[in-house]
Amino acid sequence: MHFMPDARRSFPTSLFSDTTPPALRAPGDAWDLVVTDGPVIATAIHDGHALRESLRARVALDDEARWREEDPLTSLLTQVGDTRLRVRQSRFEVDLNRPRAEAVYATPEACWGLDVWKAPLDEAELQASLALHDRFYDMVGELIDRTVARWGSALLIDIHSYNHRRDGPDAAPAAQDANPDIELGITTLDADRWGDTARRFANVLRRHPVRGALPDVRCNVRFPTGGHFPEWVYAHWGDKVCTISPEYKKIFMDEWTGKADMPALYALRDGLEHAVDAVRPEFLA
Repeated sequence: MHFMPDARRSFPTSLFSDTTPPALRAPGDAWDLVVTDGPVIATAIHDGHALRESLRARVALDDEARWREEDPLTSLLTQVGDTRLRVRQSRFEVDLNRPRAEAVYATPEACWGLDVWKAPLDEAELQASLALHDRFYDMVGELIDRTVARWGSALLIDIHSYNHRRDGPDAAPAAQDANPDIELGITTLDADRWGDTARRFANVLRRHPVRGALPDVRCNVRFPTGGHFPEWVYAHWGDKVCTISPEYKKIFMDEWTGKADMPALYALRDGLEHAVDAVRPEFLA
């Protein structure tokens, strides 16, 4: 892997208490974080829809357009983690799965062809968004450091979702052959150490039905290069962290109306819980 992380590796060591489990000394309002004692970290960094007050009059997109490109409800799936992190702020404020220099969508080309802003953001607004990017990576960096120090390794479940009905609410969904029900991004883990772990994880997911059928679970189909967040984790911790990035096709909701299929969502959560439990012993040694 030829990846250069942001030039910021020295994490603060005072963001968390020295208790077991650690707790944030000064919890913020940009994310919800629950830490219990265990090696599994589950994140939903695109679940949020909030925008800070100063951006609301500047955004050109309505709530529905923003919401379609976010990952609503994915935070429910983080219940499988010992540590559970849900980012409240929208990816349209700052995209935490992109490098710092690309984390604020400046052009339609950076954002699915969408015009996000009524006018370009001024430097003060840009820096306010990038400050949130910095805070997130400082916080997660210390959290992973502490988890690895206690357990020797960590399992990071980096949860996302994706649209498959982009042609409109009445159009046919995207073809199944290129759109698995669950795609596992495993490009940013050490294959020698964690390859068998990832295969076991996928096989367990395949055995748990959703909406009356076994799910189509495949690896690295739609997103073969991964995102910045798991790349950054791999660059800093290498084989100490096994990162699996499930991308759930939005079969648990209508991506145009927003109506959720809660039985499907809970079935996906239960399957993910079984998959985590199947590999958890490997992180308790």
